[in-house]
Amino acid sequence: MHAEGFLVVLSGPSGAGKNTVMNAIFSSIPNLVYSVSVTTRAPRDGEREGIDYFFRTPEDFSQMVERGELIEWAQFCGNYYGTPRFFVEDMISQGKIVIMDIETLGAAQIRKKMPEAVLVFLLPPSWNDLKHRLLSRAQDSQEVIAERLEKSFEEINKMAEYDYFIINDDLENAAEQLRTIIKAEMSRVSRIKLDEFRTLWQGGKSDNE
Repeated sequence: MHAEGFLVVLSGPSGAGKNTVMNAIFSSIPNLVYSVSVTTRAPRDGEREGIDYFFRTPEDFSQMVERGELIEWAQFCGNYYGTPRFFVEDMISQGKIVIMDIETLGAAQIRKKMPEAVLVFLLPPSWNDLKHRLLSRAQDSQEVIAERLEKSFEEINKMAEYDYFIINDDLENAAEQLRTIIKAEMSRVSRIKLDEFRTLWQGGKSDNE
């Protein structure tokens, strides 16, 4: 039976552990795939077109924005990044569950263009724990940490716009909560073809038999 896929958006402050939690659930959900972004930056060594990114010129990217081909986009460090509608919709039509890690501004864009997307907000156990996680990043300056904390406060205020939240106090527990959310969404009646399901459930019999 073919069930339609869907998009899962994971957001949260820097240091919440979004990528770690996402990576922890992949082996247990076979149809789960990472979203592949479009970018205007040059490919780095080892990066592959269509696998790591879709690489486009700034002109091509601008045209994609004008044609409505991106469900969200933003500028970062002089380059543009966006989520291509064609990739997400193609994966969903194949029954895949597309997952992505994105900031709250991008998630708000997605909510407007794909209201059926599942939005999940990931949090560390407390504000003090978040500060500790950011301070433990030796590569970040005090100024960068202060900026991240200020941005985190703004992002947390957006949590009410999400469908679910997870407290990441333990990786295994947080991963299990995300896994449970996805599996529950997979069982939504709206995601299956009822006629096909009914026929299979009845052992191939039609309603007239």
